[in-house]
Parts: sequence; C-alpha cells; structure tokens
Amino acid sequence: MIRKFKIRKDDNVIVIAGKEKGKTGKVIRVLPDKAMALVEKLNMVKRHQKPTPKYPQGGIIEKEAPIHISNLMIICDKCKKGVRVGRKFLEDGKKVRFCKSCGEVLDR
Repeated sequence: MIRKFKIRKDDNVIVIAGKEKGKTGKVIRVLPDKAMALVEKLNMVKRHQKPTPKYPQGGIIEKEAPIHISNLMIICDKCKKGVRVGRKFLEDGKKVRFCKSCGEVLDR
C-alpha cells in the first residue's frame, strides 16, 4: 500500500530535526514506501563507487541520502517559514494543499 504524503517533488522544505536541522533545500525525489525524501545538497554521504558507464572513473563520490518525511516541513512562500499543511477542495472541485498559518494555496 502506497501512502500519500503532503511533501512532493520540487517542494522547498526545511529540516526540523537531525544533523541538518535548520537547513533548507528542494525535494529531488520522494520515496513513499520508506516514508523518506531526497533533498538537494542535504544529508550528503560518501560512497565507494565501482566504475560504471555513469561514473567511468569510479572512486569515492558524494551523494544525497534520504531524510525521513517527519523531519521535513514545507516552506510557505508567503510566510517564509516552515508550516503545517492541510488539504481542501476549491470551488471547481480540485484538491489542493494549503498553509495552515496564512491559508495560502501551496499547489501551483
């Protein structure tokens, strides 16, 4: 069963717990089966890579490691801070996410 999360690809998020606390970034990918997300330039780890077509040299590469979704908050464009997110239906019947602080619709 795939769960639905309020964080999606291309959202701007802030980390609220862990070693990267307080840092912000853009979500690259959401992993719904593990309840985790990859955030651009955050939680960087070093991996030993064998030579492959993508990395012909191999060696030690740095890449993003997943962060649990419970440790992320979406940044509202209007509030300019991490906010809780709700869901509601618009007049035309479209389901959207909104900021619980100011009521701003987060979906583009």
